[in-house]
Amino acid sequence: MIKGVFIPAFITLILYSPQVFSESDTSHIIISRIDKEIKFDGLPFEKVWDEIEPLPMVMFQPDFGNEPTEKTKIRLFYNDKYLYVSGRFYDNDASKIKSSTKKRDDFSANSDGFGIILDTFNDNENALCFSTTPAGIRSDMSIFNDAVGRMNHMPFNMSWNTFWDVETTTNEEGWFVEMRIPISSLRFQDVNDVTTMGLIVWRFIPHKNETIIFPAIHPKYGDWAMMKPSQAEDVVFKGIKPKRPFYIAPYGLAGFSETNELNDAETEYINSEEATYEAGLDIKYGLTSNLTMDLTLNTDFAQVEADDQMINLTRFSLFFPEKRKFFQERSSIFSFSSGGSSNLFYSRRIGLYDDQPVRIYGGARIIGRIGSWDLGFLDMQTAPFKDLSSENFGVLRMRRQVINENSYIGGILTSRIGMDGKYNTAYGLDAILRIFNDDYLDIKWAQSFETGFDNNLFSLDPAKMQISWERRSEEGFAYDVSWSRSGEAFNPGIGFEMREDYSFARTQFQYGWLPGKDSKLFSHSIYIQQMYFLSVTDGCLETLTAGPGWKFQTKSMMSGNLSLSYMIEDVKEAFSFSDDAEVPEGRYEFIEFRGMISTPMSRKFYSIIMSSVGGFYDGYRTSISFMPTWNISSSFQLNGTYQYNWINFEERSQKFIGQIGRLKVLYMYNTKLSVSAFIQYNSSDNVIISNFRLRYNPKEGNDFYLVFNEGRNTYPDTEIPALPKISNRTILAKYTYTFNL
Repeated sequence: MIKGVFIPAFITLILYSPQVFSESDTSHIIISRIDKEIKFDGLPFEKVWDEIEPLPMVMFQPDFGNEPTEKTKIRLFYNDKYLYVSGRFYDNDASKIKSSTKKRDDFSANSDGFGIILDTFNDNENALCFSTTPAGIRSDMSIFNDAVGRMNHMPFNMSWNTFWDVETTTNEEGWFVEMRIPISSLRFQDVNDVTTMGLIVWRFIPHKNETIIFPAIHPKYGDWAMMKPSQAEDVVFKGIKPKRPFYIAPYGLAGFSETNELNDAETEYINSEEATYEAGLDIKYGLTSNLTMDLTLNTDFAQVEADDQMINLTRFSLFFPEKRKFFQERSSIFSFSSGGSSNLFYSRRIGLYDDQPVRIYGGARIIGRIGSWDLGFLDMQTAPFKDLSSENFGVLRMRRQVINENSYIGGILTSRIGMDGKYNTAYGLDAILRIFNDDYLDIKWAQSFETGFDNNLFSLDPAKMQISWERRSEEGFAYDVSWSRSGEAFNPGIGFEMREDYSFARTQFQYGWLPGKDSKLFSHSIYIQQMYFLSVTDGCLETLTAGPGWKFQTKSMMSGNLSLSYMIEDVKEAFSFSDDAEVPEGRYEFIEFRGMISTPMSRKFYSIIMSSVGGFYDGYRTSISFMPTWNISSSFQLNGTYQYNWINFEERSQKFIGQIGRLKVLYMYNTKLSVSAFIQYNSSDNVIISNFRLRYNPKEGNDFYLVFNEGRNTYPDTEIPALPKISNRTILAKYTYTFNL
């Protein structure tokens, strides 16, 4: 049995790997230290602000490098307690200033906006973003992976929250901002009383579809270019001292739940009702100036919104994103992604079993930096549940820069140990190396070990490896070439793998243009891609996809992607979509067209439309998704989804129709009080799921939630025994109060 064999070797690698790059001395912008008081009211016109030189802004979009069309003055200074940021955002037609939301953490393109991005450790990969709108909302998030998104996975985490304040005003000249960020809300390192951070600031003007930025980051870096820490301007703070936060946040919860579950004999459903009273505690404490520890006791996520319903048209597992804030906060440091949704750490393995919540006794998390190493440590203990024993989940992740400021090496350890003696452990080593210019090499190696297996250290069966080379640019010639292999015994116990036992290769070559001021297109590119999966066991082809595509973005902020794919699927075991439609064993070849269009999100009403049309195994498929959003006012928003799937296996006289409908209504009385209602329908499972949430958030760390959840079966008589009309129902109230010590 192998549990801890690799820990000494891993720690040795972590502690003694050399850092071989050096930074040359260059002149940096020095942020002013000013100990004068200001009136924090959203009117940045005190004399102290005029003594500070504003940052030089440049147009990012629609015509990169041009002078901004509106006067913009952004200034910063700090003292012992706060970093202050101000913005004077003049507008020649102030009647067109937009503010479409009052919701916390709403990063909307339908509102005028201002944001500041701080790479606090100046590591050129991770950063924190603070943004607001004329309504004075607070949006904060963490940015990771140098703002490079992959396979529809966004490179930022909107669930990261910290303590800070903002005040705004609007008049006939424009709108104006003052931000106040406590030094204790930032983690950073000072060297000889000097701290260097990366800085990006931007302003968005939706009625002109114009983005203004500092520094002048080139749009060739793609959709999230304006958020890239590696392109931030280095700024210097002299004499700024890290503060060690100490917060205690107890919660109390009371509720009532009703469930209907099938009895052991599977002859009828038994109704059970239960009143719930819970209490718990979260503690955040600064261990050092660079390390923060979070402790949690009797962790609860009752206020979390339900997962989006999905219809699975594949023979593989569906991936559901994490929605629980404790696991979302600073989650990027634990990431060990090997493409798509595959990851050595998938936090939904903790506290969830068959989509049902499992009690979490508690746990600890430590995040920060030790010397040159970024550190993430997590340990959680869950209660017994059904046929599961109490389990302990552990993760240790460390990374550091090497060679140059855009290259990293690191490693990860994960463990899942049951009190019944069962275990699963895994380790991984990775490196992201900037070879030259925009070319990056990504290398990963991982192995898993678990109860009942040979656990041979020198075997490839429990191992996974990946290597990829890419050029990160949307202008000119670019490429992404990758290969990976996953052994038949590779099984990370707290990871996610969509497939098992495969080798995979992918190539994508593209050529992109930024046409300039005389074109209605902001950017567009053509590409050709192919990928295939082979079974490691027998070497046979399982999946092949190949074909061309075109993607674009207009200066009015419309975007789209069109592609044509030739596909081969080798199905070794039949799978079904319903009782009336299945895909038998066999080899299938077909051609499919896919399209996506997004109308300009700067408008009050916008929509995303996606479609897949063409062959589907030995039949035909038409799938259409329509996702509209209507910002009726700054207080009222409607958001919906309708998905229609029609599959016809004509030669086998089989058909499948699957539909999903979602409607979300959000009312925001002000920036502190909001009410949302969310209802979903899934025709494949014949269920309606509804969720109602009232949230009162008078200040950061203080939250009151009133939540109602219900699941209904729309056709109870389709099963024997008949399904109950209501599968589950819950109502609860939860209050959290944070003490700042």
